[in-house]
Amino acid sequence: MSNVIVTVLAYLIDRKFGEFSFIKHPIIVIGELISFFEKLLYKKSIVHGLLLVLAVLIVVSFFVIALQEFLSLVLPSFLNTIVTALIASMFIAHKMLRDSVEGVLNAADKRAAIAMLVSRDTQELSESDIYKAAIETYAENLSDGVVAPLFYLLLFGFPGIVIYKTINTMDSMIGYRNERYEKFGKVAARLDDIANYIPSRLTALLIMSVAKQKNLFAFYKDGKKHDSPNAGHPITAMALAVGVRLGGDTSYFGKIKQKATFGKGESKIEAKNVRNALKLL
Repeated sequence: MSNVIVTVLAYLIDRKFGEFSFIKHPIIVIGELISFFEKLLYKKSIVHGLLLVLAVLIVVSFFVIALQEFLSLVLPSFLNTIVTALIASMFIAHKMLRDSVEGVLNAADKRAAIAMLVSRDTQELSESDIYKAAIETYAENLSDGVVAPLFYLLLFGFPGIVIYKTINTMDSMIGYRNERYEKFGKVAARLDDIANYIPSRLTALLIMSVAKQKNLFAFYKDGKKHDSPNAGHPITAMALAVGVRLGGDTSYFGKIKQKATFGKGESKIEAKNVRNALKLL
């Protein structure tokens, strides 16, 4: 029951207040820890990548469990719940994600705004392509920025959400398929895939449910076509929910990457489609 209360409070705190800009964000601290161990352990080796993952998880687990025990000792139960929820809310990105996507709609320079959210080339994007990228990043980040953190907070309490976001941060920093990280980041990338397996599909089901789709599992056919074992499912669900077609060939670092399409709606995407996606949450 305490996990349920903390989860609900953390979500509501994030939804109302978002980021606490007056303190250093714990994800930044975790990122600094990952960078420290990368400098210490880096080699083009899967084993060295595994050592980084283990080292980071051990250190983070030690501190988060110690913090949990400290709070339970020094604070009365009610206050402990509030403080834990406040800290846990910093690992949820609902308000920041929503504000960022709304910012694309309202920006004078929409290409510059979407460039802050996606890794694809944005210089030549049409307005429709910008809105497509906004919906895609919104759908994908609903999973690893909102649903997955809440899922692990609900199941495993405060350590669950922190350890999940640590795994997610390692993937975002070293889980790339390039010359530097192909081997070193492989364990981090695979671990992130495992951690997001259930939440990504849960996110897709939630989107389909809220959008009142008759076949709740219709997202799976296109969702499994994505390079990622997880990202395609919430993206496809969102495409079906708002009646657009997402995905398709996309330019990254000056090269066109062939990508599957997701959904079966309109290929020309407008601002109203982005607003409809935002309404679902």
